[in-house]
Amino acid sequence: MRKLFFIQIIIFLAGINYAQRAPLLNSPEVHKDKSVTFRFFSKKAESINLEAEFLTSPKSMIKDSTGVWSITVDPIKPDIYPYFFVVDGIQVADPNNTYIFANERFKRSIVEIPGDEPLIHELQDVPHGKVTYCYYKSSTLGRTRRLLVYTPPGFDVFDSNTKYPVLYLIHGGSDTEETWTKVGKANLIADNLIAQKKAKPMIIVMPYGNVFPGQWDSFTKDVVNDVIPFIESNFPVYTDSKNRAVAGFSVGGGQTLNIGFTNLEKFSCICSYAPYTATPEFKKNFTNWLPDAEKINKQLKLFTISVGTEDFLYESVKSNIAMFEEKNINIKPFIVPGGHTWMNCKLFLATSLPQLFTE
Repeated sequence: MRKLFFIQIIIFLAGINYAQRAPLLNSPEVHKDKSVTFRFFSKKAESINLEAEFLTSPKSMIKDSTGVWSITVDPIKPDIYPYFFVVDGIQVADPNNTYIFANERFKRSIVEIPGDEPLIHELQDVPHGKVTYCYYKSSTLGRTRRLLVYTPPGFDVFDSNTKYPVLYLIHGGSDTEETWTKVGKANLIADNLIAQKKAKPMIIVMPYGNVFPGQWDSFTKDVVNDVIPFIESNFPVYTDSKNRAVAGFSVGGGQTLNIGFTNLEKFSCICSYAPYTATPEFKKNFTNWLPDAEKINKQLKLFTISVGTEDFLYESVKSNIAMFEEKNINIKPFIVPGGHTWMNCKLFLATSLPQLFTE
């Protein structure tokens, strides 16, 4: 008993010591006026900066006597923003925030600033769909891969009488199949637009778009040969082109153009968001391209390219828009302020979803 007592004392004291070394902090703390306080604990750090997509430049944080570094940022426009700390030159996510940006390269946290009235991506009191994690065998890539499937409110997989159109939605480079839901809030945007009767109930498929170096055209083949057949074998969906769309952001926006225009018989809608097109696949597909514009315009009910005027890809995207216009392809550009951000990406998606699968 005495030995057990001493062990318990040691564990208790160790817990106190740990708490003193790494206290639980409220970070980020969003205030009623939309200002936000960020906190980070380190007694040894010499400098800590806050970097975020709501800032134009890094902001220095101040250390108190207990080792807690903090900064309060002036009121921020309601939206969802990535941020991170730079601790003595090293980028780290906020250890007190479980809301992490889904990405394979950088480590960032997310802060959500709610609107006075609910924004289109916010959780609202409406019927909700479901996001299901699925695994499929990719014959193209020779391995099992994961994708996410959003099914709309009221969906019943056993209801063979109700079928749905499908949007294949592709993430950006180094993002993952989870980024469209965890950062882009695609499922909540769809829920809210469907509840407002602005968008048709649809299934949204979010595949994992990253492939090994050198396999630059394999994702296009994977979508066409593996992803689409998997969805059509396991979900009650329409299988004609007028009920099938493809969209994507950044690298996924470039992949969208490659997938859509090399498989025009499969899609009626192509929505490319700030596309990155400096790839061998795009060069192969669109250099010296001689399209049948009349046939394409008849096939596509919607072709849109979206970009922000401060996006680092803005000039490239403008050139691509001009290229399609010169080929007499009917295109609907959507140009807004802002940069290469998921704030704009959510706007692009919320704008195009109501335009899909219309008569």
